[in-house]
Amino acid sequence: MRGVTDADFEEQVLRAERPVLVEFTARWCGPCRQLGPVLESIAEEERVRFDVVALDVDVSPDVSVKYGVLGTPTLMVFKDGEPVWSRVGARSKRKLLEELAELP
Repeated sequence: MRGVTDADFEEQVLRAERPVLVEFTARWCGPCRQLGPVLESIAEEERVRFDVVALDVDVSPDVSVKYGVLGTPTLMVFKDGEPVWSRVGARSKRKLLEELAELP
């Protein structure tokens, strides 16, 4: 799972050819650290379906503010440059995969 910043968010996420799952995270966030291995695993398993990236809200606050991120971890899926799905908080791999299965 690679990181993105305010500087490359548009290119890496909004202009991506396929959906991108973005984790809005922070180094100090315990639930974010807990979710990290889950997202790494999903990134590998679902690599054909979508990309998974992380954005540190402290390092790159502009994108976080633009999309109304108020807590970490926040997960958003962007498709064709628009957010199409979002959840706040850590969850199990099974639960997250069930939720992502709802995506078109």
